[in-house]
Amino acid sequence: MENRPMPTIILLTFSNIFMTTAWYWHLKGGEAKPLWLVVLISWGIALIEYCLAVPANRIGYASGWSAGQLKIVQEALALVVFAGFMVWVLGEPLHWRHFAAFGCIMAGVAFLFVGR
Repeated sequence: MENRPMPTIILLTFSNIFMTTAWYWHLKGGEAKPLWLVVLISWGIALIEYCLAVPANRIGYASGWSAGQLKIVQEALALVVFAGFMVWVLGEPLHWRHFAAFGCIMAGVAFLFVGR
C-alpha cells in the first residue's frame, strides 16, 4: 500500500479529541456527578475514540509506518489537542513550559521520521 499519512493523522487527531474529552470533560462542571456515572459516560466517549484510533493505526501501519512512529505521532497530536482543551474548555493558560515540552516531543517525532 502506498504511503498515506493524511487519513492516519486525521483519524488520530479526532480520536485524540474524543479521548481528551473522555478523560477531562468532568473537571469543568461535572464534579457534582457521581463517579460511577462519570466513568460510564467517559467509557462511552472513549468507545468513539477506539473506533477512530484502531483504523488510524491499521492504515498507518499498512502504509509503512512503524509502531513507534504511530505512537510518537499520536503523542504529539495528544499534546496539541490537550493544549487546546486546556485553554478553551478548562480555562487554563499555556506557559513557556508547555511549549518547551511540545518542542521536545516534536523532536522525538523528527528523530523517528528522519531518513525514512
